[in-house]
Amino acid sequence: MPAIPSSVSTPTATPWYAGVRVFLKGEADTWLFVLRTTVAFFLTGWLAMRLQLPQPGTAMMTTVIVMHRQSGMVLAKAFYRVLGTLVGAAAALLIVALFPQQREPFLILMGLWIAGCTAGATLHRNFKSYAFVLAGYTAAIIALPVIATQPGQVFDSAVARISEVLLGLLVTAVISDTIFPVRLRDTLRTAVSGQYENFLGFMRGALLGEMPREQMEQAHLRVVRDAVTLEDLRSSVIFEDPDARARSAHLQRFNQRFMAASTSFQSLHHLINRLLRQPAPAAGQALQQLYQPLGLALQGSEQDPAQLAERIHEVRRQLASRAAGLRGGLQGAAQIEDFDVGTQLLRRFVKELEQYVHARRQLTAQVAPTEDDARAHFVRGNDYLGAAVAFARTAITMLLLGALWAASGWAMAINVMLLATIFSGLFATVPNAARMTGKVGWGYLVGLLAAYVCNFTVLTRMEGYTLLVAGLLPFFLVGPYMVSRPKLSVFGLGYTMGLVNILAITSVHSFDPTRFFNEGTSHMIAMGAAVLSFALMPPLVGTAWLRRRQMAGLRAQVGLAAQAPLRGLQHRFESSNSDLLHQIVAHTAPGSEESREQLAWALAVNETGRALIHLRQDVAHEPVSTTLHQGVDAVVRALSDFFALPDRAAWLRADAALAAAIDVARAQAGEGGVAARVLLHLRLVRLAMVDDRSVMAAYNTAADSTLETDPHAH
Repeated sequence: MPAIPSSVSTPTATPWYAGVRVFLKGEADTWLFVLRTTVAFFLTGWLAMRLQLPQPGTAMMTTVIVMHRQSGMVLAKAFYRVLGTLVGAAAALLIVALFPQQREPFLILMGLWIAGCTAGATLHRNFKSYAFVLAGYTAAIIALPVIATQPGQVFDSAVARISEVLLGLLVTAVISDTIFPVRLRDTLRTAVSGQYENFLGFMRGALLGEMPREQMEQAHLRVVRDAVTLEDLRSSVIFEDPDARARSAHLQRFNQRFMAASTSFQSLHHLINRLLRQPAPAAGQALQQLYQPLGLALQGSEQDPAQLAERIHEVRRQLASRAAGLRGGLQGAAQIEDFDVGTQLLRRFVKELEQYVHARRQLTAQVAPTEDDARAHFVRGNDYLGAAVAFARTAITMLLLGALWAASGWAMAINVMLLATIFSGLFATVPNAARMTGKVGWGYLVGLLAAYVCNFTVLTRMEGYTLLVAGLLPFFLVGPYMVSRPKLSVFGLGYTMGLVNILAITSVHSFDPTRFFNEGTSHMIAMGAAVLSFALMPPLVGTAWLRRRQMAGLRAQVGLAAQAPLRGLQHRFESSNSDLLHQIVAHTAPGSEESREQLAWALAVNETGRALIHLRQDVAHEPVSTTLHQGVDAVVRALSDFFALPDRAAWLRADAALAAAIDVARAQAGEGGVAARVLLHLRLVRLAMVDDRSVMAAYNTAADSTLETDPHAH
């Protein structure tokens, strides 16, 4: 039998039980989640009855809403639910105090409050958004049931509501943290390690070989996704892990270093591509030789971060001498100037990469956070028009339902308002909210039917809390199990809410078919009202119109780089850009022409904005009256205007300002110092502006014919 060549790997047989093992592991995780949810649900109900709370069902519903697979998410959600509940209770007391016996003004003010909270939810991420939703519908839950008959009972209603919610949160937090807990900190550590290893691997491959355009596009998307994901995890894990909470500032600084090094590398990659496509590519080839030692240093990126940082530092230390040798082999002032631009950019990139590796080391070392760490906050990008639409839709829905209640006098209209309030807030930030709410509605209807069977055929034969658990358990388990399944989670949420809401478990349980029918009808009318409101005034999330607005907002970030105070500006600029682009590409078809154009603009904004920040920093201590400072100011204003509203005339103004400022800086660059640094930044921006294959090519009909680049070579 011939030997098998060493280059060919023999296929290994997969054991027949491998798939079963994976399935069982997934099922084990699912049933552990179901177990934690079920224990928290029934234990909360028992405690609520022992404490004689008026609505044990409210506390039990809290456990269902707050429970999550990971304990850190439970604690984060619980924290913001407490905030939302307390703020909503305070709002209810104030609104009832202002209009205790005037239902119409009360309904108007309550509708505006709920609408304002819904609008606030659209401007925040994660559980901060949930806190705003809670603040809105908690006020309704407390005030609406008492305003018609007993407004003086609003304080007791608020105390009961807060007590029930806090009990549910406390039990859920304890159960999720003690019964086979799944720690969010493990997910965070995996995310940090993955970001670090993937980025260094990408840098190593890019510096030792040629990078295709498509790979650079995907790399930028991965940078954006990793930066936003890490911030989302950090903002939740601080509730679970004291060590992560103590290192929260280090995590923010690590993320900032990541974005900074990525932006500098993108600029360097663009520049070298442009120079290599010139008729005389010597400057680009010299820069390739200049960065090769860095690629070799990164071949040991698996080593300890401290050792890797030392190797990168050694590369940075030798950069000046290597650059001087390569510079001497270039011909012509233009090539030398272009090489100097690339050398400065490479020096900045190597420094930021070294800082990134140091930041990775500090995550595991006992290093106190610095003042710079404390300032490294991740800034989100928002579009306030979407919030305005959410405000208008919710206000109109609440006011119309309030008018229905006032005109009809139907007692169950309160239930309609309450549920419509909840779902209008919960799905205000979801794309295609009408379809999503419809899925929840179908689940809710099935939950109502299951509750009817459970209530009138099973629970009527049960006595005592133990038998209540036994009778309700088979019906309840279906809900958490569906919630744990991605394709059924929305339907499962509706099923569980419908089942628990309509049963309204109390110490003295009711078996009234008339009440059940009336409340069930009001619940489904509320679901229909929520679906109708989303259908008539859909959220802007994911729409092409909003993506165009967000792209305009992304381009306007150049104006932020041009005008905002310099202290902490770089991180604010890069984090808000990442968040905006993450929102845009999340609703764009991958690989489409629209996606490529979005990435091209995002990279142009990053490159230009960073250059403007450095230009402003260079001339910050120069007298405003100097020609150099005036020239830089003119460039900053012109580029800000161009990105805010790109057209041919704005491009020409920016190009003229750049040319004039370059002449001034070049005349003074022989003296070194500020003028020399300014010249290199200006030249970098100029090379991008006249790039006839860049995203700005449409506005550049008279570009320098010697510069040829690819519009999507990112």
